[in-house]
Amino acid sequence: MTNKIAIICNYELLPERVGGMDYFFWDFDKKCKENGIQIDWFFPNISNHGNYPKLTIHEAGKLNVENSFLQFLEQNKPNYSCIITHFVELCTPFFSKIKKLSKAEIIAVDHNPRPLHGYSLKKRINKKVKGLFYAKYIDLFVGVSDYTVNEILKDFGFHLKSKTKTIYNGVVIEKILVRENRNIVKPSFLVASHLRESKGIQDLIDAVSFLSEEIKDEIRIDVYGDGPYKNQLMERVEQNSLGNCFSFKGSKANLNEIFFLYDYMLQPTHMECFSLSILESLAANVPVITTNVGGNTEAIANGKNGYIFEAKNTKALTQLLEDVYLGNKKISINTRELIANSFSLPKMIEDHFQLLNSNKF
Repeated sequence: MTNKIAIICNYELLPERVGGMDYFFWDFDKKCKENGIQIDWFFPNISNHGNYPKLTIHEAGKLNVENSFLQFLEQNKPNYSCIITHFVELCTPFFSKIKKLSKAEIIAVDHNPRPLHGYSLKKRINKKVKGLFYAKYIDLFVGVSDYTVNEILKDFGFHLKSKTKTIYNGVVIEKILVRENRNIVKPSFLVASHLRESKGIQDLIDAVSFLSEEIKDEIRIDVYGDGPYKNQLMERVEQNSLGNCFSFKGSKANLNEIFFLYDYMLQPTHMECFSLSILESLAANVPVITTNVGGNTEAIANGKNGYIFEAKNTKALTQLLEDVYLGNKKISINTRELIANSFSLPKMIEDHFQLLNSNKF
């Protein structure tokens, strides 16, 4: 007899944005099928790229993915042993409604970053209230970093500690090309990020503007990504006469083949949960210069496989850029080994699969 589970993902399937989570969905589905577990997937849309045609996908259509799933539960009454959510808001009436329609265990995976200075008092109170009313309907909370787990407890109550767990995101190491030699003096830099204000790329532009004229004449930073803040960033570059320093490359689906062309990745983000781009860069043997937010410090050991600076501290970033560019600071180790040991996609899949084993599959 085949066991059935449901996975609800508020994650739009886009062929131009194939990333680590797509590979996770494909390989997790394969792992489950090999072990007699069938997955019903619930996404906002259907796509035929990659291995998505091999998945059993229910499209939300005009409904949001949560209401689409509830409608499916009510109409079809499937006998699920486990229901897992990804990218779905925690502790909402959605979870209590599931429990009224299904006896399945509910696992909620939290991928969401928090604001740099935390939520407003009103929102903090609101989350505490939601925790009191709805956390009891979730059997296990999974955070993608220790930071995320701590934020779940801060948001909804420390009484939930016994039913929280950290499972780190992982990357497809085998598909990432590796840099063999790193330039100690005058290294090359890339940014790989969605272009929105919270990613802090404006801080990087300001930091570069404070560098000496000699360095500004030579330093080159390629920015990969797109987003609503792109025009403002480009205007900031022009206002600071840094057109020779920054090159906006747009979105690329093959970043796994691009990271290794550079010596360092820059990620001046203001908020993060656990960055796959950091893991991918490290897997390419490209150290990362990033901020002390979210789970960044769980992947980056300052001075060992990258450098950490305080978010929004442009002067600190300027000094770091100067030291690294002139060779006063350097990262010597092969950064790929950490990823292979701790943050690979197979480990992520196995850790998630063990959740099903713990539920007596």
